[in-house]
Amino acid sequence: MSPEPTSSSPAADAAVFRVLFVCMGNICRSPTAHGVFETRVRQAGLGHRVQVDSAGTHGYHVGAPADERSQQHALRRGYDLSGQRARQLVAPDFEHFDLVLAMDWDNLALAEQLCPPRHRRKLRRFAEFFQRSDHTVVPDPYAGGPAGFELVLDLVEDGSEGLLRHVQRMLAATG
Repeated sequence: MSPEPTSSSPAADAAVFRVLFVCMGNICRSPTAHGVFETRVRQAGLGHRVQVDSAGTHGYHVGAPADERSQQHALRRGYDLSGQRARQLVAPDFEHFDLVLAMDWDNLALAEQLCPPRHRRKLRRFAEFFQRSDHTVVPDPYAGGPAGFELVLDLVEDGSEGLLRHVQRMLAATG
């Protein structure tokens, strides 16, 4: 599990790049993205240079583990989400993280309301990093069946490739 956000500035520790994934309840999409991207970061040998976390725009599930269906589908692909616990997005997150990635337009709009104007450049849609998919969001699988959870994984794996390239470029630029 990633450390809790602090008020320290990313500029104070330029060697570490911090990514936060955001969905509504922090039990399906954002924990999946957190787990997949964290795995990709470790596989790339960057675990010491990249921190990953996730949060929800709503506090419905604070302290709860990732949805069991998300965990099961992720585990079938080799991603363990069992250590994650839901938390709510808070204003200091925008100070702490270098990139805050929303799963859909509603998540983005709610995050924008909380985000201080000086940090708006950090807030983006995760879909901007998709390499192959033409989806504009990662759809919420919560009320659906297995196909929705598989789609989330497909999109997250796709976006994680593009995001990893972006983070590698950012790290190279900062030394």
